[in-house]
Amino acid sequence: MKPTHTFRGVVLRNTPRPRPATRTGLNPTPGASGTPARVRVGRQVAGRGGKAVSVITGLPLDAPGLEELATRLKKLCGAGGAVRDGVIEIQGEQRDRLVAELLKLGYDARRSGG
Repeated sequence: MKPTHTFRGVVLRNTPRPRPATRTGLNPTPGASGTPARVRVGRQVAGRGGKAVSVITGLPLDAPGLEELATRLKKLCGAGGAVRDGVIEIQGEQRDRLVAELLKLGYDARRSGG
């Protein structure tokens, strides 16, 4: 069910339209074969004292694009994170939320692992 946009209990007639991601440079670019890149969202605990981290791999973005996307995803999840070696790490078990957001942005994102 779509959320109803309200202001102090009054349903607004002109709902705000979502802005396309083309202005931010976060849209996926097709690979050499013309197909979108395969983005995997996994979970790692190795080397972190048992703490889970959601890891996003396979993004076809340069370093500034990764930083911008990581900032957006961290704000979405309300968690910290980092970009290391072309991989975005988001603290906590956030895979479902991250996959949903990446699909909205147009990436072919899938969960990996158990």
